Amino acid sequence: MSDAVLSPKAPEFRPGTSDAEIEAAVAKAARSRRAWVLFWRLVLLVALLGLWEVAVRLEWMTDLALGMPSTVVVRLWQWITEGANGTPLWYHLWVTVEEATIGFVFGSIAGVLVGVALGRNAFLADIFSIYIKVFNSIPRVVLAPVFIIIFGLGIGSKVALSFVMVFFLVFQNAFQGVREADRSLIANAQILGARPWQLTRAVIIPSAMSWIFASLHVSYSFAITGAIVGEFVGARLGIGQLIAIAKGSFDGPGVAAAIIIIMLVVLAAGALMGRVEQSLAKWRPKPLSDH
Repeated sequence: MSDAVLSPKAPEFRPGTSDAEIEAAVAKAARSRRAWVLFWRLVLLVALLGLWEVAVRLEWMTDLALGMPSTVVVRLWQWITEGANGTPLWYHLWVTVEEATIGFVFGSIAGVLVGVALGRNAFLADIFSIYIKVFNSIPRVVLAPVFIIIFGLGIGSKVALSFVMVFFLVFQNAFQGVREADRSLIANAQILGARPWQLTRAVIIPSAMSWIFASLHVSYSFAITGAIVGEFVGARLGIGQLIAIAKGSFDGPGVAAAIIIIMLVVLAAGALMGRVEQSLAKWRPKPLSDH
């Protein structure tokens, strides 16, 4: 298959082409590229789902694992129309999203504040670095039963686990972003008489925003993971509880349906985070892949 079929061809311009013609051609090429990307994404999705369905029907793999696409769709429709385990699906989803979002918000804020503070103060960083390394070395999953013992089966234990999952990721990026700030900008600001707080607010934090947003893009999925793991260990409601019940009854389509719901939530959160990043960082040039 030729490259021309796989992707749109870059526009070529003859000498004397006007700026308006160039801009129109570039815009058309960008639209064509987006269309091709969407087309091949759909082709790949249909191929994978078709292979999954055929593999189960021909018994190349057992339907006890995740069922097959047709049975997963049936299970999702049952949950949407009839509820899951006597509770509406939207309420299970709301419980999980609420737990993850609270943990994400507070974990992100704490991670940024602590990361910037220690990044700006080498003495404090030397003091706390050993403790941060020790706590960061603990696998987060093993904390789920500990938090459930401390906070019970309610929302507190899930929020705590989501907080821990998010905090260290955001902290590490914020800390490194502060350390990697442009030294020439810092020196120029100091020459102009900027105070330490002004320097942090106007130079350090904007310089570290790329690092911070890079962590925020993936940290919500970690927050969801924390909430799901907490619900899986012990909960009354939530998507994690649905997975635990489906696993206990060997309901492969139920497990797959819950996973799909989680994926859609994480993708929606990632898209929202991208919009927020664009609105807060309009001053940055677009990546080369966006042109």
